[in-house]
Amino acid sequence: MTTPVCTSASKAATAGTQTLPYPSFSSYVQARQPVLLRAARSLTANPSDAEDLLQTALAKTYVAWERIEDHRALDGYVRRALLNTRTSQWRKRKVDEFACEDLPEPEPAPDGGDDPAERQALHDAMWRAITKLPARQRAMVVLRYYEDLSEVQTAEVLGVSVGTVKSAVSRALGKLRDDPELGIVR
Repeated sequence: MTTPVCTSASKAATAGTQTLPYPSFSSYVQARQPVLLRAARSLTANPSDAEDLLQTALAKTYVAWERIEDHRALDGYVRRALLNTRTSQWRKRKVDEFACEDLPEPEPAPDGGDDPAERQALHDAMWRAITKLPARQRAMVVLRYYEDLSEVQTAEVLGVSVGTVKSAVSRALGKLRDDPELGIVR
């Protein structure tokens, strides 16, 4: 003689037929399932996923059936459950990484500017060239191009006219263009 492990399940199996506590829910699902399934399909690319999504949303609706006061707004409730469920699935999705035999190599930049060592060498050469400038021109170049201030803002910070900033920056850029250390960049 065997003992049933789950007595409630064995009682349900012997009972033969099972009645839902909410017959109105069953009739609602039968009447509105095609419309709700179309709404679920608009949220997913796969029809099977749409059916699973609708099933989950209907399960959530069934749990909240007693709390829903206005049964005329059931479609809106189920659609909101569909959308919230799909959003939760999207947020929880696993991003897969696939192994491959060959590692993808990055495309080399045509000017060689993608190499970190080259960028650092250029950065160092630029700063050495800037330190060779007179203090006033150096301050204007740094404010204009490193601090990204406008000509007006640079003039206000240094207490000079806008024309002075324009001419001093122009002379400083000319000296930087002539610097032999920066010749490799051109």
